[in-house]
Amino acid sequence: MLEPVKNLKNVFYVNLDNSNLDEVVNTLGLGLLSDEMENVKKYFDKEGRKPTDVELQAIDQAWSEHCCYKSSKPVLEETVFGLKSSKEVVAREDAGIMEFDEEHFYAVGLESHNHPSALDPYGGSATGIGGILRDVVCMGAQPIALVDPLFFGDLDLPRDKLPEGVKHPQYLMGGVVAGIRDYGNRVGIPTVAGQVAFHPKYTGNPLVNVGCIGIVKKDLMIHSRAGDVGDIYILAGGKTGRDGIHGVTFASRDLDAGSEDDIGAVQLGDPITKEPLMHLCLELNELGLLTGMKDLGGGGLSCVVGELALDAGFGARVDLDKVHLKLKNMAPWEIWVSESQERMMFTVKPEDVQTVLNRCDSWDVEAVAIGEVIKEKRNIVHFNSTEILNLDLEFTTGGPVYNRPYVLPKIDNLEAVKLPDLPTDLSQTIKDIISNPEVSSKDWVIRQYDHEVRGATAIKPIQGGIGKEVHGDSSVLKPVEDSWKGLALTADINPHLMEANPYHGTMSAVEEICRNLASVGARIDSLADCLCFGNPQRPEIMGQFKSSCDALRDSATHIDVPYVSGNVSLYNETAEGAIPPTPVLMGIGLVNDIRKCVTSDLKKEGSIWLIGNNKEQMGASLYYRTLGIDCPNVPTTDFTSFNPRMEQLIQAIECGEVSACHDISTGGIALAMIEMCMSGVGAKINLSGDMRSDLELFNESNGRWLVQVKPGFEEKFSKRFDFAKHIGDVDEEISFMLNSEEELCFSIEELRKLWTEPLWNRLA
Repeated sequence: MLEPVKNLKNVFYVNLDNSNLDEVVNTLGLGLLSDEMENVKKYFDKEGRKPTDVELQAIDQAWSEHCCYKSSKPVLEETVFGLKSSKEVVAREDAGIMEFDEEHFYAVGLESHNHPSALDPYGGSATGIGGILRDVVCMGAQPIALVDPLFFGDLDLPRDKLPEGVKHPQYLMGGVVAGIRDYGNRVGIPTVAGQVAFHPKYTGNPLVNVGCIGIVKKDLMIHSRAGDVGDIYILAGGKTGRDGIHGVTFASRDLDAGSEDDIGAVQLGDPITKEPLMHLCLELNELGLLTGMKDLGGGGLSCVVGELALDAGFGARVDLDKVHLKLKNMAPWEIWVSESQERMMFTVKPEDVQTVLNRCDSWDVEAVAIGEVIKEKRNIVHFNSTEILNLDLEFTTGGPVYNRPYVLPKIDNLEAVKLPDLPTDLSQTIKDIISNPEVSSKDWVIRQYDHEVRGATAIKPIQGGIGKEVHGDSSVLKPVEDSWKGLALTADINPHLMEANPYHGTMSAVEEICRNLASVGARIDSLADCLCFGNPQRPEIMGQFKSSCDALRDSATHIDVPYVSGNVSLYNETAEGAIPPTPVLMGIGLVNDIRKCVTSDLKKEGSIWLIGNNKEQMGASLYYRTLGIDCPNVPTTDFTSFNPRMEQLIQAIECGEVSACHDISTGGIALAMIEMCMSGVGAKINLSGDMRSDLELFNESNGRWLVQVKPGFEEKFSKRFDFAKHIGDVDEEISFMLNSEEELCFSIEELRKLWTEPLWNRLA
């Protein structure tokens, strides 16, 4: 089946016939399906020759789910791709580009590193951060902040209940947070937003999503494509090794007990190499020495070389033996597909090559010219003066596309079920809820990240006085030194709500993104989406995906914002089943003047108001889940009433009427109010009596905020809204007056202990 290429070690011609295609796949460790191998055979039959093992490995990378979106593309094309918005997307390449002000763009990137983090939580999460930084840098943008939405299994899972080959969620969470901490802190970019969610179905397949925001002057934005024929390829940064081989193939199949054998697919990050590499990239771009720039991520050289060329309408010729290696005797196919980290590819005019190499040397960054841009749309690779790859780029990058069958989720009518018995001790119910790791303080995570490095974080992820910090809804950055205009960042998705109803769960997530941004005074400007689902070859999984994408389209249309960046991560599944459908979202908002922003910590003066209507929508709520109740009546969205209400709140903040604001989501009014009071200021809250006390305390209906209004502004504030109700005032303790005239009272210290200790007790 394999015939050595004359005068070359470790390069083989591969005999393809209909009887041995499966054997070829197994021998070379490919992820290509049977029909895909048949198409490959037809291509080489038409070319009249046998392929080399290098060529088959290159096609395998390009045709992976991770690279070509072969299962998700048809659904995305009819839902998310091409959405119309009044907000212009300047570019969608390695990162999305949006206008910030008259002189600057901001860059957005959001991706996942799920499977690597399941095998090596520290290395997997660290290289996820490294990859998303490169995506932003290769647009010419200076990274200014990182975002990390994370999803793990039950932290209290007994060790003897772990499936074979699965690491405990506590170990995974500790390793992931450490990897993000060490990479982000060492490279000097603040981690300012994210989320930590828990669900038993993430036990064997945690989700590690990483986002990055950058800023670039408009005249310095560079594209991820070559300039012209004759441009020279320069590979800069870390050396190429065997780490990360078959990374995109590994990411495109289910995890199982044997996945530990794929540890070589996990890349090795190096923030100490990355930091000068980023400075080098930005300097070369600012000096006008680059015609194109792209990072080496999934697929390594096999993807980046051809994509740089083809996106400009050209091809490429490469001398593979010029690549700097970590190890001797690497096979050419390993060099070509390796995903070793901290590498960037430049295209440079021939007359500028030496200048670029000199600048690389001055930054102590290894760099070498490895090839050139050619007119013909082909990738041509030589090794030791012998041609080992010659592929048509449109064939290679085109990839297969599957219209996978789908079955939409069967959803019961959204109507209330019989109410549970009213708890005999609502005080204890509140204590149980706030001490649940799902909603308890995440300061164990947040405090490990440097969220102040670079000095541009105006509102931090935890807010309030020292020792009395509370969770913020969004963080705010001041990206331009001589301007008060700001960027606000947040991330959100509720996996329990998604599991109950993928459509309404997605709609609710988009609305919560908007609420989080509005809570600090920011108007949503763009969204990024990282769509994490199970095996797309199962119709029920594709049904979840289709339903969620329909909601992404509908919600973005309602709020008039584009999706500027993201990716699709499928096959998040183990022998125990798929993860909950998880379309992770990152929202970016614009703030006219950061000096007018507000935080969520309750202040010593000001009345407390409820904006929005309580609804008896208890489906997937933390309260009902605590009681073990499965209810189809999940929260729904009404953007017709929500959009003007959101704008009215932002205007109130801009006019100085608000001193604190917090959106109401998981845990309902009870949890939102308690979180605001963790600042050390109590509140006396009077419930309306319009519904049963427990439902009013814990319902998670959408479209609501708790707002503290400054003294003297109450009348002006209330007249802005169709629904604004004064529900309480500051106090020394936290109390809720129920409609039965029963009062629940708590000391702040008592609740703060219950709220802050859960993660520390499990992970410290």
